[in-house]
Amino acid sequence: MKLNIAVIYGSVRTARKGIYVAKYIESNLKEMGHNATIVDPMEYPLPLIDKMYKEYDKDSVPEALVKLHDILDGADGFIIVSGEYNHSIPPALSNLMDYFQSEYLYKPSGIVSYSAGIFGGVRAAVHLRAYLAELGASSIPSTLPIGKIGTAFDESYQPTDPKFERRYKKFIEEFIWYSEALRSKREKTA
Repeated sequence: MKLNIAVIYGSVRTARKGIYVAKYIESNLKEMGHNATIVDPMEYPLPLIDKMYKEYDKDSVPEALVKLHDILDGADGFIIVSGEYNHSIPPALSNLMDYFQSEYLYKPSGIVSYSAGIFGGVRAAVHLRAYLAELGASSIPSTLPIGKIGTAFDESYQPTDPKFERRYKKFIEEFIWYSEALRSKREKTA
């Protein structure tokens, strides 16, 4: 089953390394035969949220929100790639995601967290579980924490730790399972 996956990345920092993870995941999903799109707040610079997408008049919706709506609404699942900022998630990530609501319903999410230290952003992952459940895109049981993000991937977006592939395979197989199952259920109830 070919899936549409939105890989939502959360950082707008200049020297961001987490984008390497997002690009790796996008490339891997495409190799597996799925459609994957990176949603990067640098490509969709949104102001701090005032109104949600659904609250705009059709004639006045900003173009970036229309594009994001189409990507998120058409997705079968979401992989969130998030750094850890002050033991939580980046503000650019929550700002981007908060513009939408129904686009997330009954679709799974997978949490990939990272940090400069050895713990791999697990505190951000804890916050993301509750946040994503509230949005209607509950996370799969597994997470994929990545420590020492500055050296975890090379310039061609490949992991430098040979053990990463095994951990990633378990994570992505679980995510695909949930995405296929929930898409099947959504199709039966549509």
